[in-house]
Amino acid sequence: MTFSDDLIALFYPRLCAGCSVSLVRGEEVLCLNCLADLPRTNYHLYRENPVFLQFAGRARIELATSFCRFDKGGRLQHLLHQLKYKGNLQVGRRMGQLLGYDLIQNGVYGNIDAIIPVPLHPKKEKKRGFNQSAEICKGLSDAMNRPVIVGNLIRVIHSATQTRKGRFERWENVSGIFSVKNGDSLKDKHLLLVDDVVTTGATLEACCIPLLDISGVKVSIATLATA
Repeated sequence: MTFSDDLIALFYPRLCAGCSVSLVRGEEVLCLNCLADLPRTNYHLYRENPVFLQFAGRARIELATSFCRFDKGGRLQHLLHQLKYKGNLQVGRRMGQLLGYDLIQNGVYGNIDAIIPVPLHPKKEKKRGFNQSAEICKGLSDAMNRPVIVGNLIRVIHSATQTRKGRFERWENVSGIFSVKNGDSLKDKHLLLVDDVVTTGATLEACCIPLLDISGVKVSIATLATA
């Protein structure tokens, strides 16, 4: 098997999604250098971290964290571009795994019941072919051994892009655009709401509103990056 793997790698080399060097045995999606270069926040170790405080007075959340800082032109921006615009779904799943491994090191995330991705509008998801947040959730599920719930939290309005909008404009752009189809199936669950990047938090806040209207529901938030 090792010889066969090496022979395949000779003709179809596995390349690092971060720097395009050939991956060696034991490396998955990212090489060790790129893993070490990720600007990790370690926010999962502290309850009242900057991401959690961003939602203070806006949404009744239990926990919030981001895996890395988003530095313009940095390694993480390149990886997110690979995921969202190049369709490299392995990046989302691998980064989700890494985030999940961090979360399970902190016992406070141990009572998560299910993982929910921030949904795209069906038209946008059909055009893109995937939901990057759902791909991240697959990796989180692998690491945390928790189910992913897709299709319950839905986006009912196709809003304009959030790029270059200010905080209030972002909130206006997403207010009221999310809904829940089957709230009874989520009763009394602690849900981990997942997105790729948190900027102002407007989209995640808008997702929290219908979820927190369900009896007994608790919501925590996790993203790959904080901008």
